[in-house]
Amino acid sequence: MSEIKNLKPECIWRNFDALTQVPRPSGHLEKVQNFLLDFAAKVGVEAFKDTAGNIVMRKPATPGKEGCKGVILQAHMDMVPQKSKESTHNFETDPIETYIDGDWVKARGTTLGSDNGIGVAAIMAVMEDKELKHGPVEALITADEETGMYGANDLPEGELNGDILLNLDSETWGKFVIGSAGGLDITATLEYKEADTDPDDAAIKVTLKGLKGGHSGLEIHEGRANANKLMARYVRDAITGCEARLASWHGGNMRNAIPFECEVVLTLPKENIEAAKELAADYKETFEHEYAGIESGIIFTAEETETPKKEVPEDIQDNLLDAIYACHNGVLRMIPAIPAVVETSSNLAIIDITEGYAAVKILARSSSESMKEYLANTLQSCFNMAGMKVTMSGGYTGWDPNTNSEILKLLEREYRELFGEEAEEKVDHAGLECSVILGKYPHLDVVSLGPTLRSPHTTGERCYIPTMAPFWDLLKKTLEDIPAK
Repeated sequence: MSEIKNLKPECIWRNFDALTQVPRPSGHLEKVQNFLLDFAAKVGVEAFKDTAGNIVMRKPATPGKEGCKGVILQAHMDMVPQKSKESTHNFETDPIETYIDGDWVKARGTTLGSDNGIGVAAIMAVMEDKELKHGPVEALITADEETGMYGANDLPEGELNGDILLNLDSETWGKFVIGSAGGLDITATLEYKEADTDPDDAAIKVTLKGLKGGHSGLEIHEGRANANKLMARYVRDAITGCEARLASWHGGNMRNAIPFECEVVLTLPKENIEAAKELAADYKETFEHEYAGIESGIIFTAEETETPKKEVPEDIQDNLLDAIYACHNGVLRMIPAIPAVVETSSNLAIIDITEGYAAVKILARSSSESMKEYLANTLQSCFNMAGMKVTMSGGYTGWDPNTNSEILKLLEREYRELFGEEAEEKVDHAGLECSVILGKYPHLDVVSLGPTLRSPHTTGERCYIPTMAPFWDLLKKTLEDIPAK
């Protein structure tokens, strides 16, 4: 039996533990969808899977509460499938292995899935609770949020009946999120005819790993290293100083995660191998100096490997490298009226160059639609100059804050009475599904909240145990005190 089952409140931790046993990486949700439908049948609430793959549950009001406004509890069922280089975990078949480390719940070698499994577990706790007094409650557990908010984007209109939306996908306890950034996926691609490798050349595999990575919305402002951007610096110098040629490049694997690993194969004259290794050692020292206090445990190595028969043509290689080098990455601008909050950023997330095909994938975010458009055009221009085809997809608008929200005022009052202190209002740079859902149900009164999580989208993801009980207490009290229509 997992040790997290012994934590309090037992109703949330027990359900989260059950959820960790069900594979649910984005794009592979059949098992978790069936798990949630089976759960609903077991606890006796109405449930169905809609045409977008979302799971909707409905629990009627308790006696005397029928006239209260309806509440929609919302979370997403999928998780980011990141694992350490050494892990043999298969996200499509294997359960997540959790453990307790002091005040934190963590996973061994993988993402924990508390983003947004904790929100789903809290919804399950509400649905099974026979003592809780509440008005009409619906659950909207969306599909594939992490890869493009597909469940929210394809949510049928007229499906939901509630008046209030409580999104349970926030990650700092004591802060109520009332707005978030919009986002856009940018993909640059190029097909090319490979060149033959010089038969007298050797090859090296250059590996960068050990970076923190992190959430490209919540942690983009922390100055963490991007593995693709760091690798570009080494590759440029290896080409000019060691006569190297690019054979392949693989860096990053999720648009919304700062890439923490990158691997490149270069061909070069045999007599330049030692110089290339020394260059890698020099760059390791440079990176450690530049990122002191931010990154620790940087691993940067160059080792001989089997020489590939093909490589990227020199002119294509140079154009690709120029574009990667020039591509904006990180914070572009803070919100002028709220200088502590990021307005616009981009994450150079994924680079795959191999076997005659190059693909670069970026997630651009902004709470300003005009700045999001400006950033998208900037990135498009950068890769167009390299002769690449640029496409944009998965766009979603930001969520405009409503400081006069009735549910926000109720949550703040309940928080003050329960805990004797004031909660904070927050606008997130991370994208939340609230903006998409509001586009279909504009009458909803919306706030996002949750317990404290750290480093989602990385193998360092963790959930802060002491925040779970107050989160549950606030959620219950708020549901009990929802006003009449």
